[in-house]
This record gives sequence, structure tokens and C-alpha cells, in this order.
Amino acid sequence: MPNQTAQIEDILFKQGLLTADQLSAVKLESINSGASADKILLQHNLVTLDKITQAKAELLNIPFVKVTDKAIAVDTLNLIPEAAARRYSIIPFDKAGDELLVAMADPLDIQIIQFIEKRSGMRVKPYLALPEDILKAVTDQYGQNLTSDVTSALNEVASVKTDKDLVEGPEILRETPVTNIVNQLLEYAMKTRASDIHIEPEEDRTRVRYRIDGILVEKILLPKVVHEALISRIKILAVLKIDEKRLPQDGRFTFSLGQKVVDLRISIIPTVFGEKVVIRLLPKTTEAPTLLELGLRGSSLKSLESQLLRAHGIILICGPTGSGKTTTLYSILTKISTTKVNILTVEDPVEYQIHGVNQVQVNTAIGLTFASALRSFLRQDPNIIMVGEIRDNETAELAIQAALTGHQVFSTVHTNSASGAPPRLLDMEVEPFLLTSALNAIVGQRVVRKICIRCREEFSAAPEVDENIKSVLGNLIPISIKNSPTPMKLYKGKGCNFCANTGYLGRLGIFEVLVISESIAKLILEHSSSSSIEQEAVKRGMITLKQDGYLKVLEGVTTMEEVLRVAQD
Repeated sequence: MPNQTAQIEDILFKQGLLTADQLSAVKLESINSGASADKILLQHNLVTLDKITQAKAELLNIPFVKVTDKAIAVDTLNLIPEAAARRYSIIPFDKAGDELLVAMADPLDIQIIQFIEKRSGMRVKPYLALPEDILKAVTDQYGQNLTSDVTSALNEVASVKTDKDLVEGPEILRETPVTNIVNQLLEYAMKTRASDIHIEPEEDRTRVRYRIDGILVEKILLPKVVHEALISRIKILAVLKIDEKRLPQDGRFTFSLGQKVVDLRISIIPTVFGEKVVIRLLPKTTEAPTLLELGLRGSSLKSLESQLLRAHGIILICGPTGSGKTTTLYSILTKISTTKVNILTVEDPVEYQIHGVNQVQVNTAIGLTFASALRSFLRQDPNIIMVGEIRDNETAELAIQAALTGHQVFSTVHTNSASGAPPRLLDMEVEPFLLTSALNAIVGQRVVRKICIRCREEFSAAPEVDENIKSVLGNLIPISIKNSPTPMKLYKGKGCNFCANTGYLGRLGIFEVLVISESIAKLILEHSSSSSIEQEAVKRGMITLKQDGYLKVLEGVTTMEEVLRVAQD
């Protein structure tokens, strides 16, 4: 339709994506060469395919949809077979009343629309989507064992569901079908290296999300009818009260897949639409990585290793929840654990079991807290003590006393940066002179996703990005890059089967190591702000979180987007 393609560039011009000169040039080239405007736009890299497709959708008065961002309910997906979806570049992604919402590469194809309506028994509302996005969504949604296995389990549920069951509740659903669904959800989490599973009730369905490499990804939508049975099955496994639906509950159980065994920590809370479950996966067989494997390197690694040689004092690890603080502590303990030292830890919970280390789990129900355990530890002839977290004045003071009486103490504090830890401890009413005497070093950290090495590609940085990296790194920028006349080279993941088309695979830490020097101790005694402490630390050679992140960007390990996501001020 030449008259339609001739109008696409007009829409892009109205949207400010083309200049007047570019618009004239595209129209002229289209007349002279006979090529369509969209081909010319792509050929000259004037506008992305995404924007052209959106303009085409506006021209046709058909809504545009990005199907790769959507989790699709199993019962919706089953309305069109995978073979047909792949062959005709279509995928159903939602239902609205008697309408089936379908993403199509060609939403004007009446024959395909009639085929879908006949197959599904519903009216089709077509949406325009990129053909490659549809293919990716078909591969992700149909190709996952999770979807197909859960579908078969749901079919079993449907076959045993009767009016009587609706009245009597989920008893019958606790049998094999729901057991299969729970098993499939757990197996999928293990295969994709997920750290958490969120099972969340909504008004008309149940949403299942996985935290993979630190990011929550919506993977499957289940009919609401199986929700209670699903929760009941998890409660049975975790030995929780099945009939208690008004109060939060916590439990745990073990699950194995082949040779892999994981401890599962269960947290259940009541919400408006039913009980929500979060399952934390803690691999039993996982060994703590080395400090180098975590991402500590260069001067930061040397600074920390020099502090680990000291026989007494406190080393703190700082960062928000999910920033890998506990993993760093385990790496440190693994490094310094020998038969010549007595190491005691108190944790909530014990995530990895370390050979040669005496690990105690907090149990507040019987009064075993961080503080009470720490008090007992001092009578156990320890050399090294690890406290999972300093949360209050009592734990902070006991940790400081232990450090001042000749013990090496490791712990974590929830602050956004290394320089924020001293003010936080002072807020807990710790005496400044005791804190400066006990504190050796503070490690601030975050976790970024690593670029998938199988689909990593190079590109030239935009001038403003180039300038930003140089200004943040300052003297730390490699000389070869600083003196190069060509644009800076960065990397990104294109997306492939190995990384589930995300472009990222695995995670790595970015760090800052603040050693307590005399000048920093003086600032702590004066109750100085965290920004003043950071400025002094940087003067003394500390590499900040952002700088460490940018150095890893230049190495091609991660992306600017990842570093800014976790370390932007």
C-alpha cells in the first residue's frame, strides 16, 4: 500500500522523530527508487523498527503492543496451538470479556482472524507487534517446560473440578495436579537460577514471578481457582497451619532436582485477594565464591585483604537488601577459616554451611537473638565472630566490645554507602570514641547483572555517555581510552537462548572499600555527615561504587544501565 507507507514518515515527522530535511529526503528517495519509506528509514538508520511499527499502527488505527514484556495466562495461550502461532506470526496475550487480544505481524489478514475466531470461539481484537517480538514471545511462552507442564496439571484440575468441589474447597485439588504445579514452579526456579518465587493472588487470577539475577520477571498466570490449593500444598510441605489464613506464617522445607538440593524459606502473608507466598531458594551445595570471583579487584581488594590480616577490630559490609552482603561475608570467612582459629557466626537464616565454622541460627521465638547469641559467644573462646546484621544498640555495643577485647568481628549494616555506616551506628547511640577504636574498614557494595558473553556485542558510546564516564572516573580512566580520538567502545547483550533474550547472564558485585584512617576517625568523632566522610575517603584513594561500576563497564562485564540502576546517587 504505497499511499500508506508514504504517510508513515509524516507521522514520524509529527512525533519529532524526523527533521523536515530528513522527511523531504526520504520522500524524494522513495519516488526516485520506488522503495517504501520504511525500508529507506531503516536503511539509513533514521528511525528504529520499533518506532516505524508504532507509526504504522497509528496509521492503521490499530493498537501497538510489546508482547515480549508480557506474561500470558496459560488458558489464553492454549486457545491457539504453538505451530499456528509460529507459522502465522500471531500470539494471544489476554482476554477481555468475549474478546481475545491477539498480537499479529499482519493485523489486516482477515483469513487468519477468522481462523482464530473459529478456533477460540471468541471475537478477535487484533494488535500490531514486531514479527521478531512475536517469535520471541512464542518461543518464550510455548517453549518453556513450565507452561506446558503446568497446562497439563491444570487440565487435570479441570477434569476433577465439580460443583461439589467448589463448595467443599480445595481438598481434591491438593492431590496430584496441584502437587505437579508446585513441583514445576520449583524446578523452573532451579533451572533458571532464580533466588525467589512470588505467588501473588489478584482479583481474577494468580501471578507467578521469579527473581532472576536480581530482577523480578513475570513468568506465568494461573486461574484463580487453583490458588487456595496451591497455598495449601505449600503449607503442608512447610509444616504450617493450613486453616490459618489471617496471620503471616513462616516455614521451610527442602527440595531436590537430580543432584541439586535447595533449602526453601517460605513466607506467607494475607492480602486483599488471598494469601501471598514468597519462596526464597537457598542452594545447599553452593560454595561461597572467592573475593576475586565476587568482583573485588585492584586497590579495593588489596585494602580489604590488608585489613583481614589484623587480629582484632570490626569490618562492616553495607548495602540495601539483596545487594549480596551475606555472600561477601561468607567469602571472607571461607578465606580466613583454618584449623587454628575458632569462628562463630549468628545468622538469620544460615544460608550456606561453611566447613570448620560454628554457625548459629537466630530464633526469636525462644529468645535467641543476635544480641543474646553474641553474649554467649564471648564465653566460647572465639577468635572470629560474624554477626548477620547490626540492627540495634545492644548488638552494636556487644560487637564493639568484642572487637575491643581482641576479637575479629564481621557484620552488615543497611546503609546506601560505606560512608553512611558510621552515622548509622552513631544514631544507634554508640559512643563515637569506642566506634573509632574498634572500626577497621567498611565495604559498600551492590550487585549488577553481567552481560551474556554468548551474545555480547560492541558499540560506540554516545558523546554525552563518553563525557559522563570520563568525568566520573577522572584519573582512573585508562590512558589508552583517555588519549584515543575515536569514540569509547562499550558492550551490551543482544539477547539469545542462553540468557532468555535478556542480554544478561549471572551477576557480579561492584564495591567501595573505606579504610578508617586517622582523618576519617576524626570526622566520625565530630559526628560529620556521610558526604564529608566520603570526600575524605576519596581523597585518600577510595574508589567509589559508581567508579568501580564504570570500570567494569569499560571492561565489557556489565552495562551503564545496570550501574546507574543500582548505584545512582
